[in-house]
Amino acid sequence: MKKTFNITHPKIKLARLFEGVKHDVKKYVKRERNKQLPAGVDFWDFDCKYGITEAESEVVHLTAINKHIDEAEKLGLTSFYIEIMVKEGFRSVKSIEEDDEGFDEE
Repeated sequence: MKKTFNITHPKIKLARLFEGVKHDVKKYVKRERNKQLPAGVDFWDFDCKYGITEAESEVVHLTAINKHIDEAEKLGLTSFYIEIMVKEGFRSVKSIEEDDEGFDEE
């Protein structure tokens, strides 16, 4: 999903338009996560970018997208760019030494 959202409409209130953008993002992520995983892949991961324009977009985490949309609403932006690209994700295995570092034995 690479899209510049224009938040202007003569009849629909701005708050409702921003809710619609959040819904579109959530719907896209859900649709991609429900696709069948290829052999050897643990989960679907996402590369995300957010910015006022495509040229100014910066890499953000998927969980921060809604915060950025809320920020755009507070700033009164009339358009912003969101890019969410799906990729294959692989879980990393922690070694026993890494797993025990966080605990103090008494």
